[in-house]
Amino acid sequence: MIKLLKSLFGGGGAEDRAAPTAEAIEYKQFSILPTPIKEGGQYRTAGTISLQQDGASRQSKFIRADNHTSIDAATEHSINKAKQIIDERGESLLQSEHC
Repeated sequence: MIKLLKSLFGGGGAEDRAAPTAEAIEYKQFSILPTPIKEGGQYRTAGTISLQQDGASRQSKFIRADNHTSIDAATEHSINKAKQIIDERGESLLQSEHC
């Protein structure tokens, strides 16, 4: 009954929306972790870009409006979008919380 009500009224927590994550990949000196978000029957482009520097890890999360019908397509697009962000902003992207 509760599950039915959640589906009717859009309930559920973040754990209901988060898609399984793929393994992190390295690009230049950064680590990219694609984390597409499941919304309805689609997946939104999202991920985390991190950098190990001086023994500390800095990271920035990103979410884009792009939606995909499969988790694989969303994961691939999330990786490509992270690479583009890194190429455009470099280390400066880690100076703000979100990009």
